[in-house]
Amino acid sequence: MATRKTKPECCDEGPVALPSDALAERTAQLAWAVAHPARVRIVHLLAHRKACVCGEIVDSMSLAQSTVSQHLKILKESGLIQGEVDGPKVCYCINPDALQELKSLISKL
Repeated sequence: MATRKTKPECCDEGPVALPSDALAERTAQLAWAVAHPARVRIVHLLAHRKACVCGEIVDSMSLAQSTVSQHLKILKESGLIQGEVDGPKVCYCINPDALQELKSLISKL
């Protein structure tokens, strides 16, 4: 007796709309920015502060200052955070528009 194969519900044979190259590139850029646990912690710290943060970032992490600086550089290049020179220090804050963009792009995956 032959049995009829049924397709699982997860299989949709309709056309798939892929994101544009630019949208895929931006998604990858933002995802890369938070692809390390230290950077996730930095984003979390800054997202929950109402003011810019300076030395507290290094003090909050069990990493060398140079390592934290490298993570901050990656986050700043992605646009997720902004840095402002305050005397001899650079103070950082979250870029709320970029954070919202990241959330929106991830939700579309």
